[in-house]
Amino acid sequence: MIELYTWPTPNGHKVHILLEETGTPYNVHAIDIGAGDQFKPEFLKISPNNKMPAMVDTDGPGGKPFALAESGAMLFYLASKTGRFLSADLRVRWQVMQWVMFQMGHIGPMLGQAHHFLGYAPEKIPYAMNRYSNEANRLYGVVDRRLKESKYLACDEYTIADMATMPWLRFPERQGVEIDEYPALKRWRDALLERPAVKKALTVLADRRRPEMSKEQKEVLFGATQYAKR
Repeated sequence: MIELYTWPTPNGHKVHILLEETGTPYNVHAIDIGAGDQFKPEFLKISPNNKMPAMVDTDGPGGKPFALAESGAMLFYLASKTGRFLSADLRVRWQVMQWVMFQMGHIGPMLGQAHHFLGYAPEKIPYAMNRYSNEANRLYGVVDRRLKESKYLACDEYTIADMATMPWLRFPERQGVEIDEYPALKRWRDALLERPAVKKALTVLADRRRPEMSKEQKEVLFGATQYAKR
């Protein structure tokens, strides 16, 4: 059984998707990042960097409980354990690795900054807003060009690379992106959103999402609380 510590964010959803696609049993433990659950000592034992999602596989390697943080690592672990969505062919496997690393190193961090400066920052900073919306559009272009030559991101099969990336591209308007300028990406994204497992995954804790963050929640996420020594 997977004990999943998560919240309805892009990084949370990509793990939800893989669990649903593989039919892996899991229990959901809400980590309300606006309330500061990520800083609780019991969560830090699982996720030292105070980031969600994180998990404990109660039947890990050697039949012993195994804790794991970092959503990309979780995808590789679960795909390896289930034998799904990660090819045994070394060439394809490393292509999947490449595109998951692209998501972890570029799509997530850069689009996260776009979300922050375009939507959450307490003051509008034109330089930052332009920088990250421009970078968001550049990255959409990278994905769009790739999907003009390949049915899916890593290869012609649906893999964890697609699951890792698509949740970050659901709301392009928050990133200063006009989705119709990237037709191959839009086709791929919309097709993934129609998959039954994806639809179910996106409902995980969806009722806990807030339409707007309060001042207190923003302080927890972006202010002194985030940077307190622990």
